[in-house]
Amino acid sequence: MKTITILSGKGGVGKSSISASLAVLLAKKNKIIAVDCDVDAPNLALVLGLKKYEKKETIQTSEKAKLIPSKCIGCKKCMDTCIFGAITWDKKKNKPIFDKYLCEGCGACELVCPANAIKLDKVKNAVIGFGKTKYKFPIFSGQLKMGESGSGKVVTAVKAKAENLAKTKKFDYILSDSSPGIGCPVIASIQGSDFIVAITEPNPATLNDLKRVLQVVEHFRVPYGIIINRWDINKEFSEKIVQFARKNNMPLLGKIPYDKAFVDALVNLTPIVTVNKKYEQLFSKILDNILKYL
Repeated sequence: MKTITILSGKGGVGKSSISASLAVLLAKKNKIIAVDCDVDAPNLALVLGLKKYEKKETIQTSEKAKLIPSKCIGCKKCMDTCIFGAITWDKKKNKPIFDKYLCEGCGACELVCPANAIKLDKVKNAVIGFGKTKYKFPIFSGQLKMGESGSGKVVTAVKAKAENLAKTKKFDYILSDSSPGIGCPVIASIQGSDFIVAITEPNPATLNDLKRVLQVVEHFRVPYGIIINRWDINKEFSEKIVQFARKNNMPLLGKIPYDKAFVDALVNLTPIVTVNKKYEQLFSKILDNILKYL
């Protein structure tokens, strides 16, 4: 079983649309599971036309500080220690007040409390959904609840669900759609991957963000390749990306042109490879390149 993770340095570069099309083509000859690891804003299932999950499970991967009032001695050490501003002081009661929306569950307040008046409680911070797409492969998707934290841990939990099913049912591939950027959910997505597909666009900002996320990928020593999406909106800059890839021995997996057909497909919740023969052939070549390097 191999894990392919698709990511980008910034949002809005077509990562989920590309993930959906690659998943559909990969599933034609292999047993696969798709995983949406963008737990802050998951939409891979929607792009695949899945509007409702068969199963949903609430999970607890985060903690919040909670006061035990009877033990509190009013020393204010917890408030002085909290760097997130999650603790204020009730002057009348001479006790701390914990803001659950600002608390990151780091546990610093619990450590410094001399009276053992603070404990960390598990909170239900996310939901994992499971469904079967009409393209004959299942999908797991995680979604962080409003105001909650711990997106990296949620990604780890979603991946664990997919990996357990993949091992039990002897699947060939897990295809993960990561969140953009370089934060905790991206790091959690990269860990355990066998190959990374990095999506970029021909403009300076996106290339700069690509370089940042590839530094994270290289830290974990995972092989990777690059796809340039909408390459023809700035051909001159696309060539700069090509030269950047060659200079650094980065495989260029493919170039995808700008086309309003992608918008039409997205509006209709359909991967473009299922409605356009031209792009089925293009994405098939990209997939062949991925599997060659994998």
